[in-house]
Amino acid sequence: MKIVIGNDHSGVDLKKQILEHLIERGFETINVGSDEQSSCDYPIYGEKVALEVASGRADLGIAICGTGIGISLAANRVPGIRAAVCSEPFSAKLTREHNNANIIAFGARVVGVGLAKMIVDAFIDASFEGERHKLRVNIFDEITNRYYDIKE
Repeated sequence: MKIVIGNDHSGVDLKKQILEHLIERGFETINVGSDEQSSCDYPIYGEKVALEVASGRADLGIAICGTGIGISLAANRVPGIRAAVCSEPFSAKLTREHNNANIIAFGARVVGVGLAKMIVDAFIDASFEGERHKLRVNIFDEITNRYYDIKE
């Protein structure tokens, strides 16, 4: 499995820890985040993560900014992306199982390294349950298609 990770300036240190964790677990990684702690714009990195996932170059994505909110909002602008902000493992697991989320986002100013690793593990180790959830997930695309001229 290939996992892309992106971050703004607030997530540089946490990203490094998460990358190490992913590599230790045997995952291939793509780093599209900032490696500098000077101020930068989180929407740019949210889009970069989303494009890697939407294109199929990555299977899943991780997005980190101060709260996880801004970077996830940017990622969710890319068609086919379902980015969810989670600050604990239970929601991370369920967003994969029920929402078929393909990007997890969290805040470097909200969660510590240990909790972030648990969130990532819960997200990666879960899988979409399909069935009744598939019908609901399809509604996401229906909503998008009502407002944008998107063809699959």
